[in-house]
Amino acid sequence: MLQKSLEIVSDGNACQLYDRFLAGLIRLHQQQINPDLSQLLVRYLNMSNQSQFQQIDKLKGWLDSFRPLSPIIVAELKKLYDVQFTYNSNAIEGNTLTQSETELVLSKGITIGGKTLEEHLEVIGHKDAIDYVETLAQQDKAIGEWEIKQIHNLILRKIAPEEAGRYRQLDVKAAGTNYLYPAHYLLPQLMTEFIAWLNSQQIQTLHPIKYATFAHYRFVSIHPFRDGNGRTSRLLINLLLLRAGYPIVIISNSKRNDYINAIAYGQQNQDDTNRLLTLVLDAAKDSLVETLRLVSTATDSRGKGMPFYEEMITLLNS
Repeated sequence: MLQKSLEIVSDGNACQLYDRFLAGLIRLHQQQINPDLSQLLVRYLNMSNQSQFQQIDKLKGWLDSFRPLSPIIVAELKKLYDVQFTYNSNAIEGNTLTQSETELVLSKGITIGGKTLEEHLEVIGHKDAIDYVETLAQQDKAIGEWEIKQIHNLILRKIAPEEAGRYRQLDVKAAGTNYLYPAHYLLPQLMTEFIAWLNSQQIQTLHPIKYATFAHYRFVSIHPFRDGNGRTSRLLINLLLLRAGYPIVIISNSKRNDYINAIAYGQQNQDDTNRLLTLVLDAAKDSLVETLRLVSTATDSRGKGMPFYEEMITLLNS
């Protein structure tokens, strides 16, 4: 009985904090100050002089305080990230559909004039792969070669069915560099070792962002498929991060050169992944901020998120 009374008091306090938070945002609007919540969050975090990992952990803790997210919030986030993730991941590989055109293909099934059939099929295939990854993220089982091949199969089955989910049968070099990927006849052994490493207890004790980044780098450096390795590896990153409670993390196409150069730098400098890790940390921070922007103002969040609202009310009143 006492526990239930304490829960009612806590819920009431959380509801009051939500109301005060919105009142603060409304007050800024009335003062003709457009309160961009994403910018406010970033500015607040940067004032703390915390490391990138500490900022990520702070954002993740705030997001966790809103769980479980309501179905309507989950649906809105999925719609948002399906488009953004698909657009950016495909654009990195040369797809010329814009983000708004990608949204039309996914939501309306519209064919965009002047764009190739392959580009449309890349959008559909990537969305199918996101759906599969999100399903896998809810399952408590080890990730194996079959799951990785299935991700790749969904990406390419409408474009290159003869290669979808099949390891490459020839040796290849990294485009634009002299880096030679491992010989194709070594792939079965390398992928067996990769899967053992991916599921090892030691590697899983790392911070989730480090774990996902190292997995991405190691996978693309093996380059098990002739095509689609980048898209598969970015989906693998998100499978690992979704299981750790993070939102979809997107490497922006605007950072394409930095991203490709970060991978190349690691391959040419004794597997130094610091540059790639910085990019993934930035992307994770952006996704957490964007997710909190949507979640924290939603009516369904009233009664949750006390740690977030307490700090934000202090910021808005300062």
